Amino acid sequence: MTTAKTRGRGLPDRAARDDDPGGFRRRLLDALAECIAEDGYRRTTVADVVRRARTSRRTFYQYFSDKEACFVALLTDTNQEVIRHISAAVDPKAPWGTQIRQAVEAWISAAKSAPALTVSWIRDVPALGEAARGLQRTVMDEFVTMIQTLSDTGELRAAGIHSPSRCLVIILLGGLRELMATTVEDGGNIGDVTDLAVQASIALLAPDPGQGRAFA
Repeated sequence: MTTAKTRGRGLPDRAARDDDPGGFRRRLLDALAECIAEDGYRRTTVADVVRRARTSRRTFYQYFSDKEACFVALLTDTNQEVIRHISAAVDPKAPWGTQIRQAVEAWISAAKSAPALTVSWIRDVPALGEAARGLQRTVMDEFVTMIQTLSDTGELRAAGIHSPSRCLVIILLGGLRELMATTVEDGGNIGDVTDLAVQASIALLAPDPGQGRAFA
């Protein structure tokens, strides 16, 4: 995903310091990510997070009202980093098919670096409370905006590809997320679906089926 050292959730290492106002928060979020990777979100308790973060319940509740609030914060930070990572990976001057592949490969690499968190985001969030469902909608809106922005390049416009509608992006994202989740749940490697995900994205975004097949 990047050349930076990674932690348990597969994102750039942000070494927490006790004299850093955000240090304990970062430690708690990383600890939750590690617990999810090991035991899953549902089996993880606040005590597990606190123990792994090597801090106290008192400190935990200074930052989060409960486990779900910590989870929402973790997913918020993670998705923002993923969006930045995908946006930075796309070269707007590359051939349009290459741009789509760059975006998909960046997304797959982020998911591959933290497969348990990826599945937990897809499977656990819908069953949680209002804050988590609100996050789900907010993140979808952010991904829609990102894809529409990435689609608005000279190379794509020259190929006859216009910024996709919100509905089309939701179909694309929903399908790819389900593909990644079932792959992990079946014991597979998320990276193995990269080519198929690229083909599906091109097929949905291409100006006509012939051009989609040409870049598959």
